[in-house]
Amino acid sequence: MQEKLLFEYAVIRLVPRVEREEFINVGVVLFCSAKKYLKALYLLDREKLAAFSPALDISEMENYLGSFNKICEGARHSGPLGCLAPAERFRWLTATRSTVLQTSKVHPGFCKDVNEKVQELFEALVL
Repeated sequence: MQEKLLFEYAVIRLVPRVEREEFINVGVVLFCSAKKYLKALYLLDREKLAAFSPALDISEMENYLGSFNKICEGARHSGPLGCLAPAERFRWLTATRSTVLQTSKVHPGFCKDVNEKVQELFEALVL
């Protein structure tokens, strides 16, 4: 029997006007310590975002999310954060902030396959 893995995840939210506290879920980030796994999946639906916030610079949001993803991957060109351990990168990415990109509270769970779970969460919470 395959052992279940403890994981943590958060929803990535786009908050065009922080003072209004309105947001759209645009991605998920999942961390599993046992697998040293950290992955983010995201999608910017241009039509949905244009209806939600016409003044939003979607190209800028793509750049922000690209940087978020590079930090998850531990890419060299992601700066000093990319050099941190996966757990530290996850904690930094999910820290509370008042910016256009925010994450939900962190939620724990158990799964057998982290790749399947991140895709499942993405489909359930973003698509």
